[in-house]
Amino acid sequence: MSETALSINTLAGHLVDRMVADAAKLRIAVSKGERGETIIDAGKAARGGIDAGLRIAEICLGGLGTVELGPTGSNPKWPFEISVRATDPVIACLASQYAGWALSHGEGKGAFFALGSGPGRALARKEPLFNDLAYHDHASRATLVLESDRAPPPEVTDKVAAACGVSPENLAFIFAPTQSLAGGVQVVSRVLEVVLHKAHELKFPLERIIDGVAAAPLSPPHPDFIQAMGRTNDAIIYAGQAHLFVTGPADEAKALAEQLPSTTSRDHGQPFAEIFKKYKGDFYAIDPMLFSPAQAIVTAVETGETFRAGRIDNARLDACFS
Repeated sequence: MSETALSINTLAGHLVDRMVADAAKLRIAVSKGERGETIIDAGKAARGGIDAGLRIAEICLGGLGTVELGPTGSNPKWPFEISVRATDPVIACLASQYAGWALSHGEGKGAFFALGSGPGRALARKEPLFNDLAYHDHASRATLVLESDRAPPPEVTDKVAAACGVSPENLAFIFAPTQSLAGGVQVVSRVLEVVLHKAHELKFPLERIIDGVAAAPLSPPHPDFIQAMGRTNDAIIYAGQAHLFVTGPADEAKALAEQLPSTTSRDHGQPFAEIFKKYKGDFYAIDPMLFSPAQAIVTAVETGETFRAGRIDNARLDACFS
């Protein structure tokens, strides 16, 4: 995709407009913030639901992805899965969906902190990751999705608007806590994003990844944040599957497939909530190689060879979800 081919913020903005129009049907609450920004509550005071989560996931992908819920044949106890595919997965997943923009304001009990994902990141380009992405977006509106139980304060809105180069009234924030159905769905929908991010961490040339699809089971919600977060991660780590299509030598595709699965991580084997507690809530102490699907498939499109690695662990998934 060329740098000026299209605007993911404009594409996602159209999806936001449709979400606002369907607010009653999706059981979400739409309001205006103090700066005139659009606020969409998809799972805190509003009920939200699975459909809202699917919509949010497609917005996270910058309008370049399709996210669907359907039956799976791989796990009889958890028979439904979320599948993701994306036009230009590098841009959709890394320039948009990846939750890499840390937003905060204040200190102490009332402090606000959330990780921002979505196409607004590609306007702000605040993260080191963008040094490796040639894509630049240009748009008059911006959208961010927050894994949070509240909307950002005006100070954060000002910061985001300035960084994105848009007026606050052209800015949209969508939030849903991980404990909600919508929040859980949009996190599991990152099953393709995590494999792209791991490929980048492994130094595989991103320009050689030309397409990708992935799927992971729909995780049941939990009222406790750590348990809810754990289940969404477990869905990917123990039962997620991803298939990448790459150019270049077959032996390099094979090496990529062997390194991608979560089974390569030293922390693989326990429910994520337990791993999180073991490291005293420090995400950065967890082995980053854990954040990937259970099974990876890589096809070298120029030779037609396909390579597989990793394994789905239904027994572990059942223990994590139950």
